[in-house]
Amino acid sequence: MRANSFDQVIGPELAGWKPPAVPPAVGLTGRFVALEPIDRSHVDALFVAFAKAPASLWTYMPFGPFGDRVELGAVFDKMLSFSDWRPFAILVGGVPLGFCAYLRIDARGGVIEIGSIAFSPQLQQTAAATEAIYLLLKQAFDMGYRRVEWKCDDLNVPSGAAAVRLGFQYEGTFRNAAHYKGRSRDTAWFAIIDRDWPGVEARLQQWLLPTNFDPEGIQRTSLGSFGETE
Repeated sequence: MRANSFDQVIGPELAGWKPPAVPPAVGLTGRFVALEPIDRSHVDALFVAFAKAPASLWTYMPFGPFGDRVELGAVFDKMLSFSDWRPFAILVGGVPLGFCAYLRIDARGGVIEIGSIAFSPQLQQTAAATEAIYLLLKQAFDMGYRRVEWKCDDLNVPSGAAAVRLGFQYEGTFRNAAHYKGRSRDTAWFAIIDRDWPGVEARLQQWLLPTNFDPEGIQRTSLGSFGETE
């Protein structure tokens, strides 16, 4: 611990750190998945991808389910209207199967959030879904962000479990933090910070190795089996 000239405890020095840039609206490509900046060209394919999704998929989202392509396109338009958002379509084999976003981008503070994640039934519980989040995490930390956040309704148990599986650490719950769809929301906060990232990255990279998947793309070893992050 450090102390200042008044014998007060102070935080670690940020020697050499400079605020990063806002992530550019460009695509990211992995082995299983590609992320493209979302636009109206993705509406038709994503509407089809979500057509057979149960309505419960949207319970903890501020939007959905979508009655038609117009409603889905309006959501994309709203996402694109926020200056501190970078929404992406998630493509597998060139076909859009979901979407996600950087949001609440605070470049000056070195903080960025990953959210508005919607995986179609075809994308759920796949290597592509995990790799999509990995690509966003890697870009954020490579650019110099010090903290990546994940937030969800405290009652959304699957989202919280997904955050922990990916290496995020639970930090607490903010009561009455938001409201949507006519109800109140307590928001659970999770984060990965820069000193966590090397261990988290190594674990995700190990899981994503081609040798961890059989010819049908089924994992040989689960992500959780690679051990807890430090």
